[in-house]
Amino acid sequence: MANKRLLVTGGAGFIGSHICEYFIERDWRVEIIDDFSTGKRANVAPDATVHELDVRSPEAARVVKEGAFDVIVHLAAQIDVRRSVENPLHDAGINILGTVNLLEAVRHSPTAKQCRFAFSSTGGALYGDMVTPPNLETFQKNPDSPYAISKLSAEYYLAYYARLHGLDTVALRYGNVYGPRQDPHGEAGVVAIFCGRILDGRPLTIFGDGTQTRDYVYVKDVAAATYLGATGQLPRPQTVDVRSFNVGTGVGTSVNEIARTLLAVSGRTVPIEFAPPRTGEQQHSFLNVDKSRERLGWTPAVSLAEGLGESFAWFSARHRAPVSAT
Repeated sequence: MANKRLLVTGGAGFIGSHICEYFIERDWRVEIIDDFSTGKRANVAPDATVHELDVRSPEAARVVKEGAFDVIVHLAAQIDVRRSVENPLHDAGINILGTVNLLEAVRHSPTAKQCRFAFSSTGGALYGDMVTPPNLETFQKNPDSPYAISKLSAEYYLAYYARLHGLDTVALRYGNVYGPRQDPHGEAGVVAIFCGRILDGRPLTIFGDGTQTRDYVYVKDVAAATYLGATGQLPRPQTVDVRSFNVGTGVGTSVNEIARTLLAVSGRTVPIEFAPPRTGEQQHSFLNVDKSRERLGWTPAVSLAEGLGESFAWFSARHRAPVSAT
């Protein structure tokens, strides 16, 4: 794959930076589009070219149209579920219109048929609470937030552009991604929050009874799955689910278990406190990942204890103790 060209939108973010590194390690030339509203310059791979742009802008479309990229991995998004509920117009503007802006740019580029457009969707929120996990890609989807609705809408656009315009598209439906560089505001932000609280010696706050489950998948496993989805052989585009792949562990892990495991790997002790449940919070979500194993040749390699241990070590190395009031 030497000298292949990759563009990652959101490449200065938590997941995007790991994906950039994964491709660079395999001799890809990497460029990044990021407006740094949430991405961090410290996350940017040294060998990557950076375009500081909004994915909704004509300038971002121009980079896509003129870049002759072999792969575009589109991660730039509004990812805060609660913010999407408060401001669905803002969420849709970035997650739907931003995606269509880039797809249109690919469609009008000279190398449209040679570029694969890989989209980061959500397995953690897409299916809603109307189905019983583990969730298959073909399960009925009843999103419970504007964030999940916008991700599903973008997937329908991908399927449309594939069928009508012949674009090479794929959607990776990530579970709750965690790991080094994680921001506490994402879907799996609880891991980053708990790491910070343990390091500060503060109690861990669990909303509800802590039995709610999610599919926590380590970020380096997600980078590997994204690479395979972006470069491997895929089925012919048809309905929206044909080129969509769940990326998770296939295991539902409770918030209580996350707290217990983090305390165990940290070797520290802080109290666990319980608060009233958050209104509208999804109770159970984890993914069936058989299709990703069979079609992409991908399986998660990092256990929960190992991943949480590496995450805690990363946060610990960068931790600054809180300043005490005097």
